[in-house]
Amino acid sequence: MSPLEERLERYRRMVRIRRFEERVSELYRDGEIPGFVHLSVGQEATAVGATWALRPSDHITSTHRGHGHVLAKGLDVRRAFAELMGRDDGACRGRGGSMHLADPALGILGANGIVAAGLPIATGAALACALRGGGNVVVAFFGDGAVAQGAFHEAANLASLWRLPVVFCCENNHYAEFSLAERQHPVSFERRAAGYGLPYHHVAGNDVEEVTALMSDLVERIRTGEAGPVFVEAETHRLRGHYEGDPQRYREAELDRRWAGSEPLALTRRQLESLGVEGGRLDAVEDDVALEVQEAEVAARKASPPDEASLFDFVVAERVPVAEPELLSGGGEERRVSQAIRAALEYELEHDPTVVVFGVDAGAGGNVFGITRGLHDRWPDRLRDTPISETAVIGAGVGAAMAGLRPVVELMYLDFLGVCFDQLLNQAAKLRFMTGGAARIPLVVRTQFGAGRSSGSQHSQSLEALLAHIPGLTVVMPSSLADTYGLLRASIRDPNPVVFIEHRLLYEKKGVMPPPDHLVPIGKAKVVREGADVTIVSWSRMVFECLEAAEILSLEGIDVEVIDLRTIAPLDRETVLASVRKTARMAVAHEAVTDFGVGAELAALAAGPGFWSLDAPIRRIGAPFMPAPYAPNLERLWLPAADRIVDEVRQLVLT
Repeated sequence: MSPLEERLERYRRMVRIRRFEERVSELYRDGEIPGFVHLSVGQEATAVGATWALRPSDHITSTHRGHGHVLAKGLDVRRAFAELMGRDDGACRGRGGSMHLADPALGILGANGIVAAGLPIATGAALACALRGGGNVVVAFFGDGAVAQGAFHEAANLASLWRLPVVFCCENNHYAEFSLAERQHPVSFERRAAGYGLPYHHVAGNDVEEVTALMSDLVERIRTGEAGPVFVEAETHRLRGHYEGDPQRYREAELDRRWAGSEPLALTRRQLESLGVEGGRLDAVEDDVALEVQEAEVAARKASPPDEASLFDFVVAERVPVAEPELLSGGGEERRVSQAIRAALEYELEHDPTVVVFGVDAGAGGNVFGITRGLHDRWPDRLRDTPISETAVIGAGVGAAMAGLRPVVELMYLDFLGVCFDQLLNQAAKLRFMTGGAARIPLVVRTQFGAGRSSGSQHSQSLEALLAHIPGLTVVMPSSLADTYGLLRASIRDPNPVVFIEHRLLYEKKGVMPPPDHLVPIGKAKVVREGADVTIVSWSRMVFECLEAAEILSLEGIDVEVIDLRTIAPLDRETVLASVRKTARMAVAHEAVTDFGVGAELAALAAGPGFWSLDAPIRRIGAPFMPAPYAPNLERLWLPAADRIVDEVRQLVLT
């Protein structure tokens, strides 16, 4: 393509975005597009210029105002229309809509309805690019309002620290929703970038040629390793409201007047005419695009909505079946649970080059409990220490998984879940569904919990019920050494996001080490003690309290069956119901507070499908509904133990 033909192609792409957005506005007005719509009218030059030099194998992340970005990266207009109309052959099979357009096959990791949420994901994708080689680059689009989000700061810091191949492209359109940018930021974006060691570049975001020249140069320098991550401020102007239907009472008339002469399509047309391109040729480009957009709309409207039988599709990726291993016999080497975790990580690192491990002190630091100590020496690029940035850590795990790695990321304490909850709740758990199954999220989040050592209210919480309530997440909580080893390996190989929760008081507990190829099926509970009189369902460390209670009760002639759930979500309902049918009585024992917990879900199961098998009310045995106390005597009163389980089961059997 000659330089002039390239300019004409960029104009064509800008016109395509503009015509698409204008038609979307009309369709939304007429009720043919549901949901929310945020248009990028006026910002076409930045989208086209920033993606001009990108390969199909390069990645972008986008924002709720992402139509222009994804079209510029190559998304077919028909598939974009179909997605916004909720059609089955839309880009995301009608599961994403306007704010979540994506196509991982084109390097489009997704527009995002959460401000700044795509930035940590971009760092993870950039890590995958760096580890794989080949010079691929990530462009992370975000608005000026996102710079106030912690996710921006964590992502920028991590990208700079690891010198990742990513361009942070800030589209400063001067409005963060309804507020002027100058009222949102006490310092300039240039100073923000300098704080993280990011080279800063300003560009006239309405001039597609300026954006193209700058971004092409930066992308090439990043590809060759000459440059690391950079911050680009593309100054542009939003011509529409924050959302379609926005009354825009907040708009500044003076700001609109100041930008009136630099509307990107008109500016580009004037530039082309000054180069001798006749108006008729430009009119022909616009007419061609108008016809293309019209035909795409007609084709999209003819498409069918998703089949109602597909309602549950794409929530969870299909698992490779794993058989329950045979019971271990004596003679194996005795190890600690912490050593089994390290062995499982080591096995997967040895056998799968896509496995990476990172988190706070997880690399050279060896983990706060020393579990990964020494692994960094063997795989210095694949075991990485991160800053104390939980949002960046989990988000980078999401992005790395979407870009083809199998990340195992560490959340030091389960209690820190609140710091990074969005990346689990709205990103890891939902992206497969919202992309119609196109996104792969083989991510493991290793974390630990546990009361009993006076760790206080912010380091003792059992929060598995929060995670189990999120569709798309798998939650694993093993108790025994063999199950910990086998389930961790199975989790790393699983195609779904898995939160793997260890109990820190079990780290030093010993058991027989299983053979290296030992795997345990996810979603399958285990009867760890057979019994006939009453069923106790439990998980993690509380299983051992239940087994101790069962031995005490056996001396009284009460035969207790103990079930170790091992996996909280998906829940093995059949194993629980089969046991209740046998014993006719059920208790649930867990370390978490009793109210609104997993025990309540199990009680509902027994009281529903298992109702006709029950001879007595269900007992829930857990911590009272209050924070974990610090004082040892109060913590002992608060935390369930074998003696309380004995008392509760005794009363249950006598009922």
